[in-house]
Amino acid sequence: MVEGELGDPRIGLCSVTEVLLSPDGKSARVFMHVDGDEEEGVQSIKAIEAAKGYIRRELLARLGVRHVPEMTFVLDRSEELGARIDELLARTRSFQGKRQQQEAQPKKQKK
Repeated sequence: MVEGELGDPRIGLCSVTEVLLSPDGKSARVFMHVDGDEEEGVQSIKAIEAAKGYIRRELLARLGVRHVPEMTFVLDRSEELGARIDELLARTRSFQGKRQQQEAQPKKQKK
């Protein structure tokens, strides 16, 4: 629905990554992943927030429920953070491997 039916040009390539529903069912936090840089993500979230009423009405009609929770859209950057963590772990492993190789080499005796 977000990509296909909302005609706002500010909305980039995005997908819902997670929805956290409150225990009472009256509110939900919708985490959205947006391809692109930070500015594109912020613009997409603003556009989706502007279309919140339409999204709620469509969900109400499509799901056939009495009540649709009040939604808050949040930019999800967990993929980028995960990639950064993987990069740092790889660098740490590389450093440790080099250090182990240096320690394994026989040390030269001073005369």
